[in-house]
Amino acid sequence: MNILILALLSGLVFGLGLSLSQMVNPDKVLGFLDISGNWDPSLALVMAGALTIAMPGFHWIRRQPKPLLDNEFHLTPKNQLDKPLLFGAALFGTGWGMTGYCPGPAFANLALGNQEALYMVISIYAGFSAAGFFSRKN
Repeated sequence: MNILILALLSGLVFGLGLSLSQMVNPDKVLGFLDISGNWDPSLALVMAGALTIAMPGFHWIRRQPKPLLDNEFHLTPKNQLDKPLLFGAALFGTGWGMTGYCPGPAFANLALGNQEALYMVISIYAGFSAAGFFSRKN
């Protein structure tokens, strides 16, 4: 099977999972993040379910000599926390908390014609460009 078809199918399954779990609904996400107000813990169950499936998969994959559709695994050699990682995580969390969108659901919402998601995706790419610009200066 063509690798592009597999990538498309993977993306469709991921998007379907985001939709079924309501992760594409920014109000639902903001309700989950609002732990001091009207907290909605339902997304914690979604995350727990995802981890329950992913953890054994990652354990199995790391014991394989190479991936099925590539010659090598592409893993970061970094294993320490550093300033760029912490800054990026804080920036990501701030954006997620302000908008209720993270990149996956923002892209999934583009398929639904959500104009708010379009602004979010444009902002994500502006952030990518800014990060690239500042990392080249160092």
